[in-house]
Amino acid sequence: MAAGRGAYVWRFDSGRICLDLVATGPAGGTPRAREQLDGPGRLADWLTAARLVPPGTVLNALDATWLTRFRQLRADVDRLMSAQLALREGQGDPATAQLALAVGGIDPAPAQVGCPGYGNALDRVNSLAAEAPPGPRAVRGEGGALVRTLSAEPGCAGLLAVVARDTVDLLTDPVARGALRRCAGGACHRLYLDTSRGGRRRWCSGEVCGNRERVARHRRRRISAKEI
Repeated sequence: MAAGRGAYVWRFDSGRICLDLVATGPAGGTPRAREQLDGPGRLADWLTAARLVPPGTVLNALDATWLTRFRQLRADVDRLMSAQLALREGQGDPATAQLALAVGGIDPAPAQVGCPGYGNALDRVNSLAAEAPPGPRAVRGEGGALVRTLSAEPGCAGLLAVVARDTVDLLTDPVARGALRRCAGGACHRLYLDTSRGGRRRWCSGEVCGNRERVARHRRRRISAKEI
């Protein structure tokens, strides 16, 4: 699923809003990925595209502080999800888990291997999740159809709470946690939930990384055929 406006199109194909936030970072996307939340205006656009706020919502208070706080949450979610994957890969082998955590940019020293949180990331996410999210309302729109709006102008803490609560839900749901994957595409770091039948999904997106892999495979076959 993609959404956005202007020349940039946001991607929302991870299966969870917290993972979609991680994908906006320079280390959370496809090859040659760059920082996508590079200003308050882009954050406002993402909040609307991600449906955290209805279209047309006025965010008068949104400033660089919001940007810093959302980037911090993004880093914490990435750290926690990477730890889950690393611990799963190294299950039964502490040395492998330690190595996987280090490769993922996580220092396992402050916590015991097997703990779902490392450093202060889990504490920060829990603290944000304790805040109240924006209250939704159904009102009559044009033509009389009911549309979603918010009971008051949302603050930064409330919107962060939505993403933090989604993170907590994912981390504490064994089924969702077990479906967590990292894209198998070359140089792609996107996280996603594999809800496919049999759990055979390999890429964050079949149209993006899957297609890129198929093109590369076809190119390799052509080169091999020419060499014969």
